Amino acid sequence: MGEKEIKKSGGLDFFGKYLTVWVALCIIIGVAIGQIFPAFPNTLSKFEYAKVSIPVAILIWLMIYPMMLKIDFSSIVNATKKPKGLTITCVTNWLIKPFTMYLIAGFFLKVVFKNLIPANLASDYLAGAVLLGAAPCTAMVFVWSHLTDGDPAYTLVQVAVNDLILLFAFTPIVAFLLGVSDVVVPYDTLFLSVVLFVVIPLLGGYLSRKYIIKSKGIEYFENIFLKKFDNITIIGLLLTLIIIFSFQGEVILNNPMHIALIAVPLIIQTIFIFFIAYLAAKVWKLPHNIAAPGGMIGASNFFELAVAVAISLFGLKSGAALATVVGVLVEVPLMLVLVKIANNTRHWFEESK
Repeated sequence: MGEKEIKKSGGLDFFGKYLTVWVALCIIIGVAIGQIFPAFPNTLSKFEYAKVSIPVAILIWLMIYPMMLKIDFSSIVNATKKPKGLTITCVTNWLIKPFTMYLIAGFFLKVVFKNLIPANLASDYLAGAVLLGAAPCTAMVFVWSHLTDGDPAYTLVQVAVNDLILLFAFTPIVAFLLGVSDVVVPYDTLFLSVVLFVVIPLLGGYLSRKYIIKSKGIEYFENIFLKKFDNITIIGLLLTLIIIFSFQGEVILNNPMHIALIAVPLIIQTIFIFFIAYLAAKVWKLPHNIAAPGGMIGASNFFELAVAVAISLFGLKSGAALATVVGVLVEVPLMLVLVKIANNTRHWFEESK
């Protein structure tokens, strides 16, 4: 990611240039903290409701808030009048992604790795992969959109549409692919996530924008106030990684080989889905600030929901639960690679309109 792209995407020059290094360090630090100071994740786990970590939610809120500040509510109305991007998002996320996840994960876990993974465990891992594939991202997509200079209003509309479809489509898709009939969507997790990751930061951004512009003017807001938050997104991302991986250290250290095997189809699926949506946007002549978040929302997953459903269906110690955790482990480093690809291919697209 070049220096100009870092500045455009709102990241830190210094951190942005070596973001992959800082991510790797934060993962290592998180795992180390969880092992050396187990009281840290144990204490944080007490601040959890409906499978959603409140400390992580606060950090994600800090990451999303700067993007919400940029949303002019009239632009939300305009975003709904541009159906091409929403069509690509919906088709990719609901008619392609869950089924390619099933096929790709099934091929690797049950065929390619047949001699390395027992058949019953392979089925469990496949179930976890399907749960990830049927739950497109709600929170972190705002971060990826921010880092690629995505249209914040359009990203918000994309997330809202996906969340509405998820209410009705998640259960039948999972039930069909896994052949189970007792899939129950943890609506408390879903609704709390929407409130924490969409409603609260959106409301905070709207009120802040309205107050600052009214009291100090639009020029101050755009040229001074917004710049105060340039560093927040990446710092929040790095702190979030430390917290998440402090919880997952035991899982990583106890299952290194199986984690690596599960990660292979998840990585391939993520890259595949990103390019389906991203290239479809290019073919349909959409601007980059719609194409990039459109690709990111399908590539990333609503892992809080997937983990919660895996635990409720198969149990805390199940292979399905482990597979959803692996989704958490690979998502951030992989999505940062896709962010870099999106920024480096900006010239493929028309200028934003």
